[in-house]
Amino acid sequence: MPVLTRLIPSPVVVDIRPGALDDLSAVLADQRISHSGKLAVAISGGSGAKLRERLTPAMPGADWFEVGGGTLDEAIKLADAMKKGRYDAVVGLGGGKIIDCAKFAAARIGLPLVAVATNLSHDGLCSPVATLDNDAGRGSYGVPNPIAVVIDLDVIREAPVRFVRSGIGDALSNISAVADWELANREKGEQIDGLAAAMARQAGEAVLRHPGGVGDDAFLQVLAEGLVLTGISMSVAGDSRPASGACHEINHAFDLLFPKRAASHGEQCGLGAAFAMHLRGAREESAYMAEVLQRHGLPVLPEEIGFTPDEFVQVVEFAPSTRPGRYTILEHLALSTDQIRDAYADYAKAIGS
Repeated sequence: MPVLTRLIPSPVVVDIRPGALDDLSAVLADQRISHSGKLAVAISGGSGAKLRERLTPAMPGADWFEVGGGTLDEAIKLADAMKKGRYDAVVGLGGGKIIDCAKFAAARIGLPLVAVATNLSHDGLCSPVATLDNDAGRGSYGVPNPIAVVIDLDVIREAPVRFVRSGIGDALSNISAVADWELANREKGEQIDGLAAAMARQAGEAVLRHPGGVGDDAFLQVLAEGLVLTGISMSVAGDSRPASGACHEINHAFDLLFPKRAASHGEQCGLGAAFAMHLRGAREESAYMAEVLQRHGLPVLPEEIGFTPDEFVQVVEFAPSTRPGRYTILEHLALSTDQIRDAYADYAKAIGS
């Protein structure tokens, strides 16, 4: 009998716990990652640079590369600098921008990437996508999954709490994104990958239902695991569909319409998810999601991130154009400006009651 299974692209090592950085050298010494200890480490001038002094003695064969920002130009420059070194692997040490730069650079020169996250701002740390700023604004580039993911919860707690809050919003938005995927299946016959949907939904639900807060190791563990699982779910699906629906269309619309005023990715996605759940008629779920977002210090109304209701109506109206071909509750309802305005008023009243 043939084995009727599939291979799932996923890291060979996932280490999430307090003190994980203390054992980073042992992870890197894994023969599947580096047989010679010759490593290229990409860091930022912020959190990554602060850890360099701590980690250098345990990584004598590493060369360090400081990355200026999360742009396509920086990623190409990093790849050009690293391709001369005959390295076994690339280590991305820092926040999302640095890891995305390192992911792109590693893919460009054909090396595996080890992602060492210093914050939990979004689900991109283990995804098959690098999001980089370019001349046209911002682009998403397909890359392999990291070969290893290391998240030290002691380091996560030292980062500004806004990063954790952003990750919460991004994780919770999975629930709305999967609901949009199911809607596209019912209305348009779009195929659903059941495993990818299950992974993304359960990652979101675990964060939604956890009673802890942003300062608790138990909660941070669940959040970090949820963000990693979400990234893997996108690899399983071969697409961002498990984690990106109307919630992310609204986020992209904020970024494109108000680039100098936009809030964090997770804040906008969380708000977008709560509103999208309301639009689809899941009023209790929307209200509960809003309650959890508020408990963690995240916005549930556009006014809380500096936007008027009329500007939010403009964002929602523009949102479907940000992802042509993607079918969500926004495309399904195709609301007029006045209908969006009425729906928002109803939403604001519902979550405030």
